[in-house]
Amino acid sequence: METDSLDMIINPEENKIKDKCGIIGIYLNKENNQNSNAAWATYYGLYSLQHRGQKAVGIAIADGKNICHIKGKGLVSDVLTPEQLQDFSGHISVGHVLHSSEKKFLVEEVQPFVTQFKLGGIAVVQNGSLLNYDEIRHTMEEKGATFVSNSNAELIAKMIASNYKKGMERSLADAIQGIKGSFALAVMTKDCLIGARDIKGIRPLCLGKLDGGWILASESCAIDAVNGTFVRDIQPGEIVIISNDGVLSFFFSEVKEKCTCSFEYLYFARPDSVIDGISVHEARLRMGALLAAENPVKADIVIGVPDSGLGAAIGYSKGSGIPYAMGIAKNRYIGRIRSSSIPEDKDKMYFIKLNAIKSDIKGKRVIVVDDSIIGGKTSRHLVQMLRRAGAKEIHMRIASPPIKYPCHFGIDTTGSSELISSLHNATELCKEIGADSLAFISLEGMMESLQDVKRKTFGFCQGCFIGKYPIPVQE
Repeated sequence: METDSLDMIINPEENKIKDKCGIIGIYLNKENNQNSNAAWATYYGLYSLQHRGQKAVGIAIADGKNICHIKGKGLVSDVLTPEQLQDFSGHISVGHVLHSSEKKFLVEEVQPFVTQFKLGGIAVVQNGSLLNYDEIRHTMEEKGATFVSNSNAELIAKMIASNYKKGMERSLADAIQGIKGSFALAVMTKDCLIGARDIKGIRPLCLGKLDGGWILASESCAIDAVNGTFVRDIQPGEIVIISNDGVLSFFFSEVKEKCTCSFEYLYFARPDSVIDGISVHEARLRMGALLAAENPVKADIVIGVPDSGLGAAIGYSKGSGIPYAMGIAKNRYIGRIRSSSIPEDKDKMYFIKLNAIKSDIKGKRVIVVDDSIIGGKTSRHLVQMLRRAGAKEIHMRIASPPIKYPCHFGIDTTGSSELISSLHNATELCKEIGADSLAFISLEGMMESLQDVKRKTFGFCQGCFIGKYPIPVQE
């Protein structure tokens, strides 16, 4: 989210809406993998999902008898060392990368959540947001349950454990049917791996085949990272149980409408991922081309804001016939600088992360394509940077409609009062950020870009654009 905090200025991509996490699950067939360690595949898969959360990471592994885990704050490379993974052994593993909007959060909030009960133990990782979390937690606390965090995953783990006498399949199905909201879920027992997706399919989850096993992941890029083969997306309302017998699938509820989060394609997902049959990169190219058709302007070059604006910028260039240029260089080695280690003039720190390429910009009429505008601060700094580089004109083009409403389904947004498009129209916002012109893709244009010509079209969540949500919410 765009704020005035130092970390947001140093790391411009932090001035974005943030997805809360990414999940992965690995199952290796025991008879073919006696000496294999599923933790290593989970480790590499988590690296490929690091863009979905950089605040914390966790991993759990089962060997048929016990479940052990490691979790902590930081990046995958900070928390999971080769020495630690070498000590793990087991054929089933789940992992999680977390984004937290809280500047300070307890390590207890980090997933996986491991719960032990009479029939054994489970480890749960989850992406999404439960709308009735407070209600369920209150009911469980009234019955004597205790919690160490505010995590949805811990609540789900406790719900499953409370019904363990019914067996894992039934207790999981009962838990899922009792929650309201969005989720992609992976549950590990000592014997099997289970995946589930919410009834609307808001949060993504896919299935892949490994040499001697299976993988569940938030994005298909994680399957590629472990040399797996993409099989299919988990369908809305579906539960899959993976064991030595293969993959068993059933639906816990009738699916009436799929409403995949549109921001997965706009921003969250890696461009090399495919979600619900739609290539993220191709969708961004189409967004850019439609943006150009809807909002043409005379200019000399088109540039994109790294990294999520690049695909739409290429599409805009192809659609408009205006040459594409790099325009902006991104420093990929900055890491995260602590507040105490830099000058007080925080605004100057923006240019450590991104800098204009003057030979591309000077004297040119520049079209700048970005995926979205949240609070306006990043766009303002971007325009200032390009003015310094000698841009003759700056025309901002945004590959999403104006974001006016908060998300309630697992994306880190604030209230409408902090979303600048809820306070200003495009003309006013253009003046706020200092550009020569500003235009957004229409909602209809974005929806058209998200349709897969090879398959029957389906719906997308548009709540942050129009304030109407696929699941009723209370503000």
